[in-house]
Amino acid sequence: MKPNIKFVSPDEAVMSIRSGDHVHLSSVASAPQCLIQAMCRRGDRGELKDVHIHHLHTEGPAPYADPRYEGIFELDSFFVGANVRRETQCGAADYIPVFLSETQKLYRAGVLPCDVAMIQVTPPDRHGYVSLGTSVDATLAAVECARTVIAVVNPHVPRSFGDAFIPASIIDVFVEDDTPLIEGHFAPISDIDRAIGHNCAALIEDGACLQMGIGAIPNAVLSQLDGHKNLGIHTEMFADGVLPLVESGVINGRNKKLDKGKMVSTFLMGSQAVYEFIDNNPGVAMMDVAYTNDPFIIARQPKMTAINSALQVDITGQVCADSIGTLFYSGFGGQVDFMYGASRAEGGKPILAMPSVTTKGVSKIAPVLTLGAGVVTTRAHIHWFVTEYGAVNLYGRTLQERARLITSIAHPDHREDLERAAFERFGSHYAYIKRTVKV
Repeated sequence: MKPNIKFVSPDEAVMSIRSGDHVHLSSVASAPQCLIQAMCRRGDRGELKDVHIHHLHTEGPAPYADPRYEGIFELDSFFVGANVRRETQCGAADYIPVFLSETQKLYRAGVLPCDVAMIQVTPPDRHGYVSLGTSVDATLAAVECARTVIAVVNPHVPRSFGDAFIPASIIDVFVEDDTPLIEGHFAPISDIDRAIGHNCAALIEDGACLQMGIGAIPNAVLSQLDGHKNLGIHTEMFADGVLPLVESGVINGRNKKLDKGKMVSTFLMGSQAVYEFIDNNPGVAMMDVAYTNDPFIIARQPKMTAINSALQVDITGQVCADSIGTLFYSGFGGQVDFMYGASRAEGGKPILAMPSVTTKGVSKIAPVLTLGAGVVTTRAHIHWFVTEYGAVNLYGRTLQERARLITSIAHPDHREDLERAAFERFGSHYAYIKRTVKV
């Protein structure tokens, strides 16, 4: 039965927050902005202190991370997005390194308390259920564990299926809002992105199941798959790039072992077209991150092909994807979940793809990682490595062979320096490796 809901104002809703509480915000486009603003107004009035905020990547303003709220709000995010990057790098906010698959476990295992979950949902259906729309991820776990659940009911939230449905009866406080979800618009595909996309697309087989993120490189890959057949999607997120392939029938999920015929994701970000695509679409399952990012679930998909990116790679195959030196730029996310899962799958391919240089011409391939940089994907996890200059398979290769292969697809302006560093590191035997390893 559809519940009889009593709505309160955002300011009244956030009175449920107490000093010392841990508050979870739903992710990406579903960040409940009206509640965030109301919570900060309480902070401005001096009514709160030592409130810990947790979330994955969110879109839109994140005023609680501002240094002026020191002692009032402490952001301990699970991923460092652009809207909190400066604050995290200067120490005004903090970051919890965690695999995306285990973000939900932080709550369910009691590692972190969740006192208040602030989420955004659809209006309830005739059976009394609401949908979490674009953000299931760790938000479902937060809802299960929270003392108080505050939900913004917004007709612009798409009614997604899978694990997204929750009974309205478990929500404690309701707020009404009619603000459209924030859309994600991405930079045009550059020539370098297009070259990387071409090299990745050449590795993708018909019948493969894909995971890739959002941004220029994933869009470049997807734009070159129109000649493929029977592709599937099992991913942590997707955006507009998949839509033309669904419409043309290239993505149909026929070869998937699990969730056959369905696209599986845990959160998403894109244009209004993406939100409309998942609305009431039984072909899309928005699932708990404990499912989407479980490496052993991922490994059950035949030809699982995971494409991820990095900030820096050294000549032995160590991958830094979360920081630039000591400055945190993003987070672990689901890279290791999918790189490992794809490596275990029958016919699986873990692919690490990135431009060979930064926009300033600095090589992203280095003799050693920058001081302070952390390893996200280890030497043992990396298989295929792709730049605009080609693709090399590092799996089963020695350190010296890896150095030769990685250097071969570095920017030509930097190859000599990388070769010199390899000679200095490995000695005269490297000359033999250079002659014998085919590139």
